Amino acid sequence: MSLGIVFHAAAALAYAVLAAALWRRLQGAGSVEKTGRIARACLLGALVLHGAGLQQAMLSGPHLFIGWALALSAAVWLGLVVFWLESLLVRIDGLQLLLVPAATLVCALAALFPQGQLVPHADNSWLRLHLLIALAAYALITVAALHALLMALLDRHLHRPLDTPTERSIVGRVLDAQPPLLVQEQLLFRVIWIGFVVLTAAVASGSVASMQLTGKILPFDHKTVFTLLSWITFGVLLLGRHIRGWRGRVALRWTLTGFAFLILAYTGSRFVLEVILHRS
Repeated sequence: MSLGIVFHAAAALAYAVLAAALWRRLQGAGSVEKTGRIARACLLGALVLHGAGLQQAMLSGPHLFIGWALALSAAVWLGLVVFWLESLLVRIDGLQLLLVPAATLVCALAALFPQGQLVPHADNSWLRLHLLIALAAYALITVAALHALLMALLDRHLHRPLDTPTERSIVGRVLDAQPPLLVQEQLLFRVIWIGFVVLTAAVASGSVASMQLTGKILPFDHKTVFTLLSWITFGVLLLGRHIRGWRGRVALRWTLTGFAFLILAYTGSRFVLEVILHRS
């Protein structure tokens, strides 16, 4: 059994204990706000275990090892790191009700399905760096897209008639425990800013790696095209936010469009070949 499996299993257990404590507090008509330093320290400990699992599974050898479960694990880990750092500045404890169970699930999946493959040419330092940066960008943009969907759900929830506390469903109480939409929007754009910077670094490092391996600045393939379209989309969104104050549904549409381009870039190879280009 590899250390990556062991650390992921330990992280899943730590997340599960923390999630159980949070949900028990919510079901007991309590509040998850201001959960305190102990909960934040427990989450940090789980993040350390989770990060160690990723390092051992993906980077323990001279090559880069990647699989679908590890990619999910990396995405959630980066999202939780951003959340933990943001929680030092503002109270967003309610998000733990959603993030911690998700982390429990993906860590369990990474422990149960450790299969993957070695990435060709990953012994090249620039390509290895590019792949890690690209994975981080993909993870951060995924987190931003999911956060935008959560904000849309919260917006709909706020426009529904209020029930008495005893009549609220557990889903309604989870949504009630979420931070205010204004705080969520600030967090969303911080994640988008970080994701945009990391995506820019991915494009730049990919250019260097491509020059070393193929002699071309950027290969003209669907991954490059859709990555650049995603980069442009998020750049326009951030510019529109700065100049025209874009927010709400406009920000949601641009975020999901940029995310869709990135999905096509990194996981839509067969879709692009068979549906768009009509190749088998």
